[in-house]
Amino acid sequence: ELIAERLTGKVTDSYTSPAMQHGVDTEPLAKAAYEFYADAIVEEAPFFHHATLFSGASPDGLVGDVGLVEIKCPNTATHVDTLLGSSIADKYQVQMLWQMACAERSWCDFASFDPRLPARMQLHVRRVERDDKRIAELEKDIGEFLTELSEREQQLRDRYLNEVDRAKGLLNEKMGLSEPEAFRWIQKASMDRRLTMQDVAKA
Repeated sequence: ELIAERLTGKVTDSYTSPAMQHGVDTEPLAKAAYEFYADAIVEEAPFFHHATLFSGASPDGLVGDVGLVEIKCPNTATHVDTLLGSSIADKYQVQMLWQMACAERSWCDFASFDPRLPARMQLHVRRVERDDKRIAELEKDIGEFLTELSEREQQLRDRYLNEVDRAKGLLNEKMGLSEPEAFRWIQKASMDRRLTMQDVAKA
């Protein structure tokens, strides 16, 4: 999916389930409840780029000079489990650690919120402290993943696009075709001759 987005320059459409939409709709209430609980203003967070990797994170909010907040509005059963002390899912711990790495923050409050419960049970906040050792492990894993992704993307470009791109350039130079027109010319020739576009481009 990431390779497809790199090649097309377009973000893949994602499905929004009713539960996900509930989370989006409820987040402003959760933010207000957390601000009251923490006696703090949650500032809108920009997208933070990692200092060295082609990656980043977008926290739900900035708290003071060193903190973040990550808001979750789960189904009631999951929220009740959290109230009873169940551990934060590893995927959310990784998410918060990566946010701290990219935003250079010291802690992130995990805020679980469900307005359907009695008032004293609606909000549960648990602080996750920065863990530089685990962040270093994440940086290593993500760096290796991004390297593999780039290699696979380059393999696709080398195999299918380079010859076609060169052919489009020649068609533009010799026939005055625009890039879309040149692509359609190669595509039609491919279908007419029953050859791949790559083979037509090489001819």
